[in-house]
Amino acid sequence: MPDMNVIYKAGRERIRKQNDPITMEYHYRIDVFLATVDSQILEMKNRFKEDVIELLILSSTLHPKDNFQAFNIEQICQLANKFYSADFTDQEKLHLRIQLELFQIEFSYNSQRQNLSSLQELCQVLAKTRKLMCYTLIDRLIRLILTLPVSTVTTEHVFSAMKIIETCLRSRIEEDFLANTMIMYIEKEIARTFDVNSIIDDFDKIKSRHAQFHMSHTVK
Repeated sequence: MPDMNVIYKAGRERIRKQNDPITMEYHYRIDVFLATVDSQILEMKNRFKEDVIELLILSSTLHPKDNFQAFNIEQICQLANKFYSADFTDQEKLHLRIQLELFQIEFSYNSQRQNLSSLQELCQVLAKTRKLMCYTLIDRLIRLILTLPVSTVTTEHVFSAMKIIETCLRSRIEEDFLANTMIMYIEKEIARTFDVNSIIDDFDKIKSRHAQFHMSHTVK
C-alpha cells in the first residue's frame, strides 16, 4: 500500500520537475477513480435514455440488499404509476401503497428476511412463505422488474437484427414483412427445427392455387 501523502511521480524513469506536484492520494482519487467513474457515467448516458435510467433507479428501491436500505414507498409508487400503469388499475395503485406500508413494517422486524440480497430471493421468499397472497401487488411489481433484463436483451437483439435486415437495398420493406423476417432471424434456433414439408402444407391450405403448390415428394 503506497503512502498517500508523498508526491506522485509519473512513470518509472528518472522524474523531471513537475509544475504542479500532486500527492498519491490526489492521483488515485482524481486521475484514476473519478476519471473511471466519469467514463462509466458517460457510457451509460450514451447507451441509455433518461427514462431508462429513471426506470432502473426506481426499480432499485425494491431491492432487499442491506436490510431494505433503499426501500422507498413514494418512489415505488412512482415506478408503478409511470412505467407500469397498464399493469395496475387505479384502485390497485391505491392498495399498492397500503401493502408497501404493511410490508415495510413486517419485514423490518423479521431478522430472517433481512438477509436477502436480491429481488429473486425476495420473490422466492414471498412464494415459500405464501406472503404473496397478502402482498399480491408487490409480488406482481417484483416479477415485472425481474423481466427487465430479458426485455433489454430482446430489444438489443431487435435493433441489431434490424440493422442487418433493413439495409439500403431494403429500405422500403413493409413493416409486416420486416417484423416477420426479424422474428425468423432472432429466433433462428427455433426456426431451424421447422419441417419444410409442414411449412409447404400450411401455405397450401391457406387458399387454392392454379399451380400445384403442394409436393408430396419434397425432400426435407
